[in-house]
Amino acid sequence: MVPLINGAERTLRWFVEDVWGQFGDDHTRPGAPLFPTERVKANAGARRLGPDTLRAALADATRRHLPGWDGKLTPHVLRHFCASELYLNGMDLIAIQEALGHAWVATTMRYVHVHRDHVERAWTAAAQRAERRLEGLI
Repeated sequence: MVPLINGAERTLRWFVEDVWGQFGDDHTRPGAPLFPTERVKANAGARRLGPDTLRAALADATRRHLPGWDGKLTPHVLRHFCASELYLNGMDLIAIQEALGHAWVATTMRYVHVHRDHVERAWTAAAQRAERRLEGLI
């Protein structure tokens, strides 16, 4: 599952409508890969990109644009970052678990890394909510 946020649906639509057809396959064919390779099997259409292709492209982009992260930025690191950002921006753990496809919420909890002041900010917010509820009662 991949949420299409920040205009990603426009990019995906452009890719399917304008780029995908260049691979010589029919994107409406059942089982057609979203990200095909340039290799086409006879009577079967294009094949899916392998995980090594995406990993190598990320490594190349990291070397060129983020040299301080060379050798450190992987798809798995991005997955942890995504889970952490979703959590810090208010998404609950069960929703993140579903988005990441984890069977157990305990696995999802290992993906979420919070800033050191997160507990303090959460405690302060809870105290403020309790204070607002008590206003007028005292």
